[in-house]
Amino acid sequence: MTTAATGTNAVSAVPAVPVLPADRGVGPLLRAWRERRRMSQLELALSADSSARHISFVETGRSRPSEEMVLRLAERLDVPVRERNALLLAAGYAPRYPQTPLDAPALDTLRTGLERLIRGYEPYPALVMDARYDVVAANRGITMLLDGVPESLLAPPLNAMRLTLHPQGLAPRIRNLPEWRGHLLAQMERQIALYRSAPLRELYDEVAAYPVPDSPCPPSAEPAEDVPYFALPMRIEHEGRILSFISSVSTFNTPMDVTVAELAIETFLPADPATVKYLHMTTS
Repeated sequence: MTTAATGTNAVSAVPAVPVLPADRGVGPLLRAWRERRRMSQLELALSADSSARHISFVETGRSRPSEEMVLRLAERLDVPVRERNALLLAAGYAPRYPQTPLDAPALDTLRTGLERLIRGYEPYPALVMDARYDVVAANRGITMLLDGVPESLLAPPLNAMRLTLHPQGLAPRIRNLPEWRGHLLAQMERQIALYRSAPLRELYDEVAAYPVPDSPCPPSAEPAEDVPYFALPMRIEHEGRILSFISSVSTFNTPMDVTVAELAIETFLPADPATVKYLHMTTS
């Protein structure tokens, strides 16, 4: 698995289908991904052990790439697994990567491992999300933070962005909401710019339109002393105390299945000693 520490509720590989040019062949698709990655034909050719001339011929439809070449170019362009199947289909080949339902018996070992992983992280919060930020598993640390959230927001599919930014969700309890909200929305904007995901755009439009509530937390809930944070924390009130967390998102390194490729594990690392003490005290 690949892990990256961040201050955002992000997903490393968001599924999307690029906006297709009028010609739906593999050439325009590859060109769209190359331009999205801001690579020249020569740069792509050198990284894929090809030539700029061949890349040009592929993009203009003068040359049909082999299946191996399609996959090699997709890898160099960091194309998500779902879209690698789309590239193969556009080139006239069968999809390479299956999309197994998460509740299928074939993924029993994966589900068990993920559940064991996030349970082992307790008492600190951890959850598993798909590429639309829908929560597929969560531990008791997350459940604790969701105390008091209305049932309407907890109905399936549970969505992490809605829960965080909705004025009836966690937003009123986040003490640094303007910074945290801005960070989350900026992350979604970058993902939309890179992947042109229609579902992600719809989610972004929804959560960005939420009114920003005033924090009702009492001044006494503030920490007694300043803490030098090493990344932007989420500072959230829980039962009169301010808890601080830094988020880290992990994804699978070399997935061979669309479903697995689009899963992300987000863990929340306590950002100060007071948060560590409180979480251990409340679960002991």
